[in-house]
Order: sequence, then C-alpha cells, then structure tokens
Amino acid sequence: MSETGAAAGRDPGLQPERTRLAWRRTTLSCTVVAVLAGKQAIHDGVTATGLVAAGLSVLAWIGFLAVAHRRIQTLGAAVRPLPLSHRGALLAAVCTVAFAGCAVAVVL
Repeated sequence: MSETGAAAGRDPGLQPERTRLAWRRTTLSCTVVAVLAGKQAIHDGVTATGLVAAGLSVLAWIGFLAVAHRRIQTLGAAVRPLPLSHRGALLAAVCTVAFAGCAVAVVL
C-alpha cells in the first residue's frame, strides 16, 4: 500500500478513543475540584463571599463541561476529528485558571 493509501485507511479508533477518555478523566477531575472548592468556600458558614466563590467554581465547571462535551461528541462523530477550536481551547484555559484562582482564594 502506498503512503497516501495508508493515510486514507488509517484506523480512527485508538487515538480518538484515548483522547475521548482523557477528556472524560479531565472532566471528572474538574468535577471533584469544583465540589471541593464549593465545599471549602462555605465550610465556615454561608457568607456572601463563600456563595460567590462557590458560584464561580460552578460556573467554571459548567464552562469546562461544555467544552469537554462538545469535544467528546466531535471525537465520536467524525472519521477524522476536527482540531479543537481556538474558542474552545481559550474557554478550557480560562476555566482552568478560574479553578486555580478559586484555590488561591480558599488558601488565603
């Protein structure tokens, strides 16, 4: 088989499946972080600051969940998945930074 024939007949199953599983693991990790951040934010009692922090962690979790869900669907539907969009990558990065900001706020 020629190189072009090998590229056209590539097995689409393994690499997209590994990527899909990685997105699922990352989503699970973000869920745990959001729950722990929300719990820690209202640990000493419900305050306005704690509610805002819990709300921001939930908002960041929902944003990351939306990006991950869209990416998982893309990986499952296409024979050759499209690359992650710039908007999706930016939203995932912003959510990650928001989680880090919540962690810093909880520690301080």
